[in-house]
This record gives sequence, C-alpha cells and structure tokens, in this order.
Amino acid sequence: MRKIHYLVVMRGQKMLIRYKKSYEKIAMGLLSFVPSEKEIKALLQTIKKYEEDEKWQLFLWKDGDDIIGVIGIHFKDDHEAEIEHISVNPSYRAQGIGKAIILALGGALGENVQVMPSAAIKSYFDNCFREEEKETKE
Repeated sequence: MRKIHYLVVMRGQKMLIRYKKSYEKIAMGLLSFVPSEKEIKALLQTIKKYEEDEKWQLFLWKDGDDIIGVIGIHFKDDHEAEIEHISVNPSYRAQGIGKAIILALGGALGENVQVMPSAAIKSYFDNCFREEEKETKE
C-alpha cells in the first residue's frame, strides 16, 4: 500500500496537493457538491475516513491561489486505486479540470498503479475520456 504523505504535481500554475487538516473546510465544501455527500453527517464520515484510513487518500487541485477541485481515491491494493470522489467548483466546470485532475493523479501514482473509477463516478470518468477519443478521431 502506497501512502502518499506529500504530493505536488505541477502543470503551470495548476497543481495537485495532498489533503491536510488545514484544508478541511475547503475539502468539505468541494465534496458537498457530490450527490452522496449532501448531508453533513455523511460528509463528516467521508472526511474522517480520508484522515484516518491510509487506504483512502484525498487530494486537492490548486489553480494559482485557489483550490478549485478535489479527488479521493481508495487503494484496493498496491497496484490499483479506485476514484471514489471527484468534484470541481461549479464556477470552473466544463473546462477540462476534472480530466486534468485524473491525469495528474495517474502521473503522480506512477505506471505501476492502475487508476479506475468507482461505480459512482464511472459515467463522469468515461465522459472525460470520451471527449479525448473524439479529438483523436478528428
């Protein structure tokens, strides 16, 4: 199991950073856009899981000084991580940020870890990469 204690993946002024307690309110705000996390009790349990269980890891997407996205993964084993949560601030949606977060996470975890979507986000994940297939065919 790979515990990532500190992570910064930079793409220009955009970067993926590891969640820490000081980002709790920002992370909770972003996760509250996820339909399954609308209720405060569920949201608090989710944050607690990411803070306490090393198999569950949360990352934030920073654009300049603003944190505008979040992605949470669950390590199934040393070679497979499942994306459990992904959310982008509504003001920044439809700009390819979700896809950029997924790609940055995959790069950070390395080629020995396969990143797969959970059932809850599979349609979102597929949609992100369906656009790439359309661009490749044109």
